[in-house]
Amino acid sequence: MDIPDGDGMLSPGATESRPVPPNSLDLNGTHPKKKKLSAPEINLSLDHSEGSVLSDDNLDTPDDLDINVDDLDTPDDADSLEYTGHEGQAAIKDVPQDEVETIPEYTAEEERADNRLWRTVVIGEQEHRIDMKVIEPYKKVISHGGYYGDGVNAIIVFAACFLPDSSRADYHYVMENLFLYVISTLELMVAEDYMIIYLNGATPRRRMPGLGWLKRCYQMIDRRLRKNLKSFIIVHPSWFIRTILAVTRPFISSKFSSKIKYVGSLAELAELIPMEFVQIPESIIKIDKRMNENS
Repeated sequence: MDIPDGDGMLSPGATESRPVPPNSLDLNGTHPKKKKLSAPEINLSLDHSEGSVLSDDNLDTPDDLDINVDDLDTPDDADSLEYTGHEGQAAIKDVPQDEVETIPEYTAEEERADNRLWRTVVIGEQEHRIDMKVIEPYKKVISHGGYYGDGVNAIIVFAACFLPDSSRADYHYVMENLFLYVISTLELMVAEDYMIIYLNGATPRRRMPGLGWLKRCYQMIDRRLRKNLKSFIIVHPSWFIRTILAVTRPFISSKFSSKIKYVGSLAELAELIPMEFVQIPESIIKIDKRMNENS
């Protein structure tokens, strides 16, 4: 092949040289090496020093990342209520209204009824709550029998036949609340001097109050009530009530002991006080009549 001279012409006897294509990969490292770039040093500390991931330079947000919330797509109202839960269950919006269980409202009448079930009283500068529901059958144990003499001298009637039976499982709980009721009612009924009529007739042994209950009643009575008590009359006294009073004498004052009187019949009681407003239970009237016939 002819080789061109300086004027671009091939000289005689010269040949054109062309690059020979490679027939294999160069594994001897003769190919050009790639340039290695070194990564900048990063400070992974959590302070705001220069180079830290929390530095102001690394926390800059470009302006072109601003987001317009008005352009965001939001789900329709229907989409948010279309959840059907598991297969086989109806959607909530398909449940009939009458099958949805609702909480009953607490009416004002029911609230007043609940308030009547409890009474708050203050005895001896201490607040107590009385379960009025449990003592409802026994509230007739104490009643107002009118007045005697001049002024507002009250007659307080205590009918032991209305006391609860000691065989009750909740006997002590009932007697505790009944005790609070009797003491608080007594304070409301008495304004000045007063007397207590204790109706002991027609009262079986299992309904008789215990010694501890009577002792506590006396101790819890306000000083004003002790002072203003003028007479304690026991109608149809039994040997049991006489024994109890004899045992309790060491715990009561001599002044109180002098106020105790025993009356054997309703006729005898009528000679001491006006009976117009004194409520005598029917069972006691029958006992009194039988005792008069036997005598």
